Amino acid sequence: MSMTAKRKSRWPVRARRGLMENVATAIIAIGFLMLFQPFALVLYTYSFITMLAGTAMFIIVSKFPE
Repeated sequence: MSMTAKRKSRWPVRARRGLMENVATAIIAIGFLMLFQPFALVLYTYSFITMLAGTAMFIIVSKFPE
């Protein structure tokens, strides 16, 4: 067994990939809901920015360790 396999990860639990990918996916889903709702123009206006932020977050978080 190598030394890196024995060493414990120093990443905090809340910054691990599984949880943060779920958060990013939820942000993308909220952006879609904002896009397809017929009530508030302000939500429609910020829907693309929300989806873009969720997508960027997902791309960055996918590089985090398990």
